[in-house]
Amino acid sequence: MELVVGASEATMKSVMGKLGGLLAQEYTLIRGVNGDLQYINDDLASMQSFLRDLTTISTGDGQAQTHGHRMKDWMKQIRDITYDIEDCIDDSAHRLHGLRSDMYCYFFVNSVYEILTWWPRRDLASKIAVLKMRAQQIGERRERYGVNNPESAGRIEGSHAGASSSTVFDAANNQDASLQLVATKDPVGVEKYMGELERWMTPTNPSGVLYVVGFGGMGKTIIATALYRKFGDQFDHRAMVTVSQSSDINAVLTNIKNQVMPQSSGQKQEGADGVLGRLKRGTSQFAAKCCSAGTSEETRGATKLDQLKEDLNEHFRNKSYLVLVDDVWSATTWDQIRKSLPHSKQGSRIIVTTRFQAVATTRSGQEGDHTFKVNPLGIEESGELFKQAFIESKGNNVDNVPKEVWKMCGGLPLAIVTMAGHMACNPKSVAKWSNVRESLFPDSGKDHGKDGTKDLTQEEVSRIVSHCYNDMPADIKTCSLYLSIFPKGQKISTKRLTRRWIAEGFVAEKQGLSVEDVAETYFNHLIRRKIIRAVEHSSNGKVKKCVVHDMVLEHIVAKESEENFITVVGGNWLMQPPSSKVRRLSLQESDSKRANDTEKMNLSHVRSLTMFGSLNQLPSHSFKFGIVQVLDLEGCTGFKEHHTEEICKMLLLKYLSLRRTDSKKLPKAIGKLANLETLDIRETNVAELPKTVCLLERLVNILGGDKRTRRALRLPEELNKKKKMSGIEIVGGLAELHHLTELRKLAIYKLSAIDNDASFKELSSSIEYLGGYALHSLVIDDESSNFIKSLDDMSSPPKFLVALELSGKMVQLPRWITLLTALSKLTLSVTALRTYNLSLLSKLKALFSLTFSFRAEKQDSETMTILAENKLESKGEITVQGAGFTSLKLLCFSAPLLPVLSFSKNTMPALERLELRFSILEGLYGVENLAGLKVVHLKLDDKRGEQMTKMLKREVEEAVERTDGKAPKIILDQ
Repeated sequence: MELVVGASEATMKSVMGKLGGLLAQEYTLIRGVNGDLQYINDDLASMQSFLRDLTTISTGDGQAQTHGHRMKDWMKQIRDITYDIEDCIDDSAHRLHGLRSDMYCYFFVNSVYEILTWWPRRDLASKIAVLKMRAQQIGERRERYGVNNPESAGRIEGSHAGASSSTVFDAANNQDASLQLVATKDPVGVEKYMGELERWMTPTNPSGVLYVVGFGGMGKTIIATALYRKFGDQFDHRAMVTVSQSSDINAVLTNIKNQVMPQSSGQKQEGADGVLGRLKRGTSQFAAKCCSAGTSEETRGATKLDQLKEDLNEHFRNKSYLVLVDDVWSATTWDQIRKSLPHSKQGSRIIVTTRFQAVATTRSGQEGDHTFKVNPLGIEESGELFKQAFIESKGNNVDNVPKEVWKMCGGLPLAIVTMAGHMACNPKSVAKWSNVRESLFPDSGKDHGKDGTKDLTQEEVSRIVSHCYNDMPADIKTCSLYLSIFPKGQKISTKRLTRRWIAEGFVAEKQGLSVEDVAETYFNHLIRRKIIRAVEHSSNGKVKKCVVHDMVLEHIVAKESEENFITVVGGNWLMQPPSSKVRRLSLQESDSKRANDTEKMNLSHVRSLTMFGSLNQLPSHSFKFGIVQVLDLEGCTGFKEHHTEEICKMLLLKYLSLRRTDSKKLPKAIGKLANLETLDIRETNVAELPKTVCLLERLVNILGGDKRTRRALRLPEELNKKKKMSGIEIVGGLAELHHLTELRKLAIYKLSAIDNDASFKELSSSIEYLGGYALHSLVIDDESSNFIKSLDDMSSPPKFLVALELSGKMVQLPRWITLLTALSKLTLSVTALRTYNLSLLSKLKALFSLTFSFRAEKQDSETMTILAENKLESKGEITVQGAGFTSLKLLCFSAPLLPVLSFSKNTMPALERLELRFSILEGLYGVENLAGLKVVHLKLDDKRGEQMTKMLKREVEEAVERTDGKAPKIILDQ
């Protein structure tokens, strides 16, 4: 099954809904158009059925059928006309809406409106007539060239060849089982290489380059990154860059320089001014991310290159440094990079990963250089890795999987884990593994390597990845295509990704689940499939951020480029400019050689725009703002006031993210964005929303404020129903929130102007009331603590809360806290850290994560008095008694001064991760009693206590050894 099936069907659902709206409003059109609309609507319905049938086709052996060239070309024609119909409807609706919004005299509507809108309605009628003709021609062309119906192409089994939707949603009902806090282990086989490589990294060795060579998917980057992290602290400076197909040396060196020599504000402004010049010509240049090579204006020309070399040479001269250059494709490029990196008198190490032996031999024979070839895993290691990945993917009966499954993967870790995810999510493939093998490797009985595994070529590895990818359901495959929007190596936020899926219309309610729940289910399925890999978990155990393996991303980028699903400009990929219209555009960091790529593109049909790095103005002359539906500028710098004016012209906008931009204020015109569903202005300087936001009836997510600094966002008092409000300030009439019955998350960072009993009662009554509806996450930061204390008087607490955070000057916890039977995540001020309170909390059966946090700015006299009383009340030692905390997996204490912490026997049996952040820790005892502990993370705020921390680490390890237990991994973070 081809990727275009899911993408086209998702778009078609959206188009047919809009066509239905036009048919219901015939009065807005030129007479006679209704028949054309009805024809297009009916024809698209038939095309949609055709596409849906394609997703249910399999051959007799159960494998997905490969569509012929004629079929694929016809499917592309369906996709293109669907996009064009949607563009026509959206553009005309924008023009008609703009005219109607200016009409204030109601009784002129029927006459004046028809006159004023005659031309856009006529234009729409003309375009619809052309589209009708195209639809007819597509149908005739299919018959003329013999494109068969699905029924004649293969056997319908009632579900497509990939994992069925029911399988996906059955897994969704068991999501709690997938929650974790300790990162997935490094793939099997990595540790065996570390001994040899660590010896090369020792200071006694001369400066040199380590080349890690091997096929894509062999684990080169994982090995190199493990070395980088383990030895990075031993060098004065370190930097990590990804090169891939990029050949811009200036970009690579600028990236290294930015990591080892942070720019001053003046330098940053100068770089931004340079970007402005290119944006005015319709192009985009972006600053480099930490893990990908990017460019800026300062890297143009040989003079700038010489300056970069001089700067690095001066900076590294009397200091040691470690540089990781990942995924080098060109020997010429690497030779230029190495010549540009200076020799350090204090010693330097450069780690290079590459798929090509020619890169490692570019400057062979140099003193200190070492080439390490990553070899395939043996059959036993392959089996161990397969089983590890299969279990992580929640597969059942791993012992029933024949070893031939992982033998055919040739010992390549990526192929093994991807196949494990495929088998775990599609149990039918286990029974029919021989069919899978024969379809991938017709000559599978020949040319076996060591231990009976087959030696694979890079093309055969890609074939395995492609098979496992194409096996997925069409709607999930469509969502996975979206991953190519993000730069290579970037950590992708789960929430950012899933909210964008929803805005694009890729996700719909299914089996009683909301669109948010369905999106989360799709995301979890991609995790299980090993298409994406979790790299960061939130304290509730859910995946917070993920990455895509380089080779998987290459496959996705190739597919989406072929299908014109997303157009990527810049980044690490060398891609030809699209010959057709651009629908979704991702502007990533670009080298100077490709600075003018966007000038060659037709950008008038862009409906999704994502930018990374720096900008000073959008290339407005190239875009038709009226049809843009998704605008994501997260993290972009150089944001100016006129940007918001342009954004307010995007009347069809559904998703707007200005997070971490320089935006300071939103204009009243924001009220024109009637379709807006998500507004993300977190970590910006926007302190207040205009009243016109209340006009946005479809707006369900208001995300503002700054979680780290607790800077709040002030909302207007006249609010409609919202599902999520984060980082808001409660003032005056906003204490009355009863009408927000769909609110799922409420985060209050600031309480002001309501310091009285009446207002407290209104707000607590609202929380109590909403707790009986959709509210499942509540955050209250109350510096005075007067409101938090008043919560004790609630007659019916929000029993269905899943996450609760109370920050203030607390001695006692609310009496009703033990009634929160669904509570899994709890964060409290460290002022509540008392043995008695811990005893109360131990009764919460569902509690997964418990954090006691204390921010430095709260060190006033009253707070310090409470902390002193805590110490006296507990006799200087906080003790966690035995029993209770049966589900707790994460325990975190964060404060400048932590008292003695003691864990009794049999306490917290499920605890996996203990995090302690402090300047001074008076003592830690009983860690050996935590039977399930896997990681102890010690975060030291004051480097003067480094020796104390190391001593604490030794004491913990020795205590665990004395009990014959398995010592947890201890991480020191200074």
